[in-house]
Amino acid sequence: METPLSILQRYWKHGQFRPLQEDIIRSALEGNDTLALLPTGGGKSVCFQVPALLRDGLCVVITPLIALMKDQVEQLQKKGILAAAVHAGLSRQEIDLLLNNALYGGVKFLYLSPERIQTEMFVARFKQMKVGLIAVDEAHCISQWGYDFRPPYLQIASLREIKPEVPVIALTATATAEVRDDIMEKLAFREDAKVFQKSFARDNLSFVVRKTENKDKMLLEILQKVKGSAIIYMRSRKKTQELAQWLGRKNISASFYHAGLSFEDRTKRQDEWIHNKTRVMVATNAFGMGIDKPDVRIVIHLDLPENLEAYYQEAGRAGRDGLRSFGVILYQDADLVNLQLKAEQSQPSPEYIAKVYQALANHYQLALGSAAGESFDFEVHTLAERFELSAIEVYNALKKLEEEGLIQFNESYYSPSTLHIPLNHTELYQFQVANARFDPLLKMLLRLYGGELFSGFMKISESYLARAMKLPEKDVVALLLHLHQLNTINYIPAKDKPQITFVLPRQDAARLPIDRERLEARKKLIMGKVKAVVDFTQNTFRCRMQVVQDYFNETTYQICGICDVCIGKRKQENTKAFDVLKEEVLMIMKARSLSVEELEQQVSPDDKELFVDVVRELVDEGRLEYDKTWKLRLAGNKLGAD
Repeated sequence: METPLSILQRYWKHGQFRPLQEDIIRSALEGNDTLALLPTGGGKSVCFQVPALLRDGLCVVITPLIALMKDQVEQLQKKGILAAAVHAGLSRQEIDLLLNNALYGGVKFLYLSPERIQTEMFVARFKQMKVGLIAVDEAHCISQWGYDFRPPYLQIASLREIKPEVPVIALTATATAEVRDDIMEKLAFREDAKVFQKSFARDNLSFVVRKTENKDKMLLEILQKVKGSAIIYMRSRKKTQELAQWLGRKNISASFYHAGLSFEDRTKRQDEWIHNKTRVMVATNAFGMGIDKPDVRIVIHLDLPENLEAYYQEAGRAGRDGLRSFGVILYQDADLVNLQLKAEQSQPSPEYIAKVYQALANHYQLALGSAAGESFDFEVHTLAERFELSAIEVYNALKKLEEEGLIQFNESYYSPSTLHIPLNHTELYQFQVANARFDPLLKMLLRLYGGELFSGFMKISESYLARAMKLPEKDVVALLLHLHQLNTINYIPAKDKPQITFVLPRQDAARLPIDRERLEARKKLIMGKVKAVVDFTQNTFRCRMQVVQDYFNETTYQICGICDVCIGKRKQENTKAFDVLKEEVLMIMKARSLSVEELEQQVSPDDKELFVDVVRELVDEGRLEYDKTWKLRLAGNKLGAD
């Protein structure tokens, strides 16, 4: 008799559940509608995957992030669990086959982007499917009071009308009380629904905010003091590369990551960082979602985050192993002004949104009523240049078109080449006999990928095929395309560009179905969230973890004791001990240069946090400085490092 723990041990190789996981799983197994609020790294996916494996029927999982969707499907498949993903980037043929497999028992987990829920193809199959559980990931997207509202999420409730007996489990890392209530209402939760919320407090994560006129200098000092793996978040793609190269010149191993890199580049850089071949990843917020790296010691924001939800998720990628870690913001006064300005620019007028929509329709030459569900390769700068628009304003308009459910915009998208043979074995053999030119390639396909090519789309590698056949890759691709044109195979080449998908048929831009009241309400909401970030940044009197908990409506009188505000207060309360420690450090440093670790060993402080703060203040005051080998010395002391 399988139990949740036996499932966890067999597939995940874990000996026990994390806090709240087992309670959430049991609620879902009992058939309750369940809302789970677990911080980043809390193990949300296990909370629906384990009960789904114990319930009859398949689990329909709705998530807006294609990259995360594909990652979870691959992880399940590696465990020997049948899983598939249906999203806007797939062809109609691929979707048709995947849904058939789900209908006839070939899939245990069916992942969907929310836009797929509205399609006739899915609804017709869903009515016939045996469904055991519906899981809604990133559930905050259903609320217009959330930071990432997605109107297609509102369609999820229609699934409940078709199968009212199927329980729903909704999961999110960040939700205010208002958003939490909205999730339960919009998903039509039953009265006996269960809510599980882990505290937003992280007792091992120290929030630190530093105002500085020299971010580079302070960044180097922080990376010297805090050893181990690090993430640095920036908004500019170009600046991620420049900073990574600059850190390299300072002998700090660093790489960069953003959505503009090729899939191969992103994968290589990510793997090198995960396996500690690279210490620091300098990235835009395209990096980090779904990455399970427990030993990140520090996350640094060199640009202010747009809201506290995003900051809590991003900073929360540090210290998942439970060891002391840091979430640091470095800012200048200009950053506060720029954040507010960018927030205002991110809320374009309905007229400008319609203008960008019309430009899209003209760009792809789409007739009214056409292109529903169709995806196109897309580059923001190409569209902006062609129609003489601002790239950043176009980007903001696209995000609003996405919020309004008109398009889906995937900035970082990769889909490998896939292939399916629609013929039966006899028909294929007859084709091979009649067309000897294609026979070697077809035989090699079957040898490398097997009979599953007849039952569904399989991922293939053109370079692997080319090496096996000892042919140039371009020749193999040409043969595959020719076979596709002959309807002998269905061949879909890899995609590695951002994608625009028209969720609804092409509309008349002059009558675009935009909710103006909602746009105005969203603008007020966004500006309120920006104010919360500014207040968090400028706060110097209240425990930062307390501020975060309060933002998420979690009342607490407990302070963290490890954020910069708490340490500052402790220093004020213990001025004498601070001054004594300061003098002791300066006395020791007169003799020779020392690394921070060597200095700590010599001082052997009772309060290590106080020691770190003493060193930081002495560096800030210019009384201590780092030499070229990153050892501390008295300022002006030219003695080399020992």
